[in-house]
Formats: sequence, structure tokens, C-alpha cells
Amino acid sequence: MRTNIEINDDLMDQAMKSGAFKTKKDAVEAGLRLLARQAAYREILALRGKLRWDDAPRAAELILNESAGASYRARPDEDAAAPDPQ
Repeated sequence: MRTNIEINDDLMDQAMKSGAFKTKKDAVEAGLRLLARQAAYREILALRGKLRWDDAPRAAELILNESAGASYRARPDEDAAAPDPQ
């Protein structure tokens, strides 16, 4: 969508330098994406305490597996897996 807007030159210069954007369009789009992401985070945070997550131990295991890499092996007999001390 083509739109003509007036933007504060100092603010645009700061944005261009801080993000190393090649064009003003890139800087404006990055700002719009950031605003949309922040709104999504607020919506997620508003759900805190309102949802029940029955698979929390399994999720913790998956997160640990992902962050520890190949040196971690989950044991199916444990409630919440822990990294191997090797």
C-alpha cells in the first residue's frame, strides 16, 4: 500500500542508524512489525493463569533437549528431565 506521511527527520535518522536499515521503508516496516509483535505479546500475557497446560513436564523436556543439544538424553521414566552430567 502506498502512503505518504511526514516523519520527523531526527527520529528517522536515529532509526536508520540504530537498525542499519538500507531504506526508510525498511525502517518504517520494522517499526510496524515491532508494534504488532508487542501487541501480540500483550495478548499472550493477558492469558497468564487462565490456561491449563497438561503437558508442562514434556514441554520442559523438549526445551532442555533443544538448548542442550546432542549431549542431553531425556529419560522417559522421569517426570521432568534433567541434562546428563557427562
